Amino acid sequence: MKLKTNATALEGSLRIPGDKSISHRSIMFGSLAKGVTKVHDILRGEDVLSTIQVFRELGVNIEDKGDLVEIHGVGFDGLKAPRKALDMGNSGTSIRLISGFLAGQDFKVEMFGDDSLSKRPMDRVTIPLRQMGASISGQTDRDLPPLTLKGSRHLKPIRYQLPVASAQVKSALIFAALQAEGESVIIEKEKTRNHTEDMIRQFGGEIQVDGKEIRISGGQEFIAQDILVPGDISSAAFWLVAGLVVPNAKLILKNVGINETRTGILEVIEAMGGRLSLSEVDELAKSATITVETSELHGTEIGGDIIPRLIDELPVIALLATQAQGRTVIRDAEELKVKETDRIQVVADALNAMGAHITPTADGMIIEGKTPLHGAKVNTFGDHRIGMMTAIAALLVTEGEVDLERAEAINTSYPSFFADLEEIIRHD
Repeated sequence: MKLKTNATALEGSLRIPGDKSISHRSIMFGSLAKGVTKVHDILRGEDVLSTIQVFRELGVNIEDKGDLVEIHGVGFDGLKAPRKALDMGNSGTSIRLISGFLAGQDFKVEMFGDDSLSKRPMDRVTIPLRQMGASISGQTDRDLPPLTLKGSRHLKPIRYQLPVASAQVKSALIFAALQAEGESVIIEKEKTRNHTEDMIRQFGGEIQVDGKEIRISGGQEFIAQDILVPGDISSAAFWLVAGLVVPNAKLILKNVGINETRTGILEVIEAMGGRLSLSEVDELAKSATITVETSELHGTEIGGDIIPRLIDELPVIALLATQAQGRTVIRDAEELKVKETDRIQVVADALNAMGAHITPTADGMIIEGKTPLHGAKVNTFGDHRIGMMTAIAALLVTEGEVDLERAEAINTSYPSFFADLEEIIRHD
């Protein structure tokens, strides 16, 4: 895909598509609950569609009615053995959380994904699930997909200290613990996004959270709910950065989720001197309208406990840093290496090809700004966030054009991305 916008300004209002993490979990909890769960504004990206299809194959009736999705819950006891291997597509969330979900079932399943997912290690999930009594194995000593799983109706509770800060691993263990015989204790390395914990309470369950320690008991029942999915701040992040770095820009982003475990990017923008304001704050839905304008930015340091709160936004934050005066340092982000790609190396390679000055490190990157960007050939390697970051970078290109290979990866999380981009571009 050739990207050359010739934009002289960005202006307008966008409604941000539904949060991917919450969309996944609404399908999962709806499948567990008694009654019919109705989900409004669900994200229809490829990852979430993979989760929907998997639960259909597990015997759950899920109806897509356009304006809402209805899930006819069956509970843990109502799941059925699938007739074929379960295709997780590109979705690490799906394969990890569903592994925990199926750990308490007494049937055997095989789970696989695309080329990118097949390179992502699953041992951080398989190791504790085996300790709880599930039989689960993958390829190599890192348990790469495909995974073969045979659960147990008699899962043992676990006390487990997470070696990495990962909401996916935490959530997988919570789903397994809900089927265990007794109370499990999960201790986080750093606090991560808490959508699973919030949704347990929303569906009538109980979970205790004290700092980084989570206590959850098995044998709980859940009641169907109406869910309104707020916009995904990870998707909004690309427009936030565009509004800050493109000249003559002012963007209004509606329905942005502002869950407290996800707002690290807003704090970074403020630390870098960005012009940003929140309005129409909905405390119950944890959403708001965010307005952002072209700003004079300066470098900053990003590390420590803020990293889990912006891990998915770091690729586009790296782009933001190329347009800030001075040096930006990202550290403590080694988790980036096991995303859809090694995002430390791929982000550095992509932006450096366009004229940036980024040095990859073992756990992050050092970014020198401010640098002009020029055209180049960039490959997403199947990573949706690399694709969207590059498309935003192309707005800054003054010489040449950007040739984006495998741009279709963006459909994983934001199918309407390019349509929304066209909506806000202004020309002379």
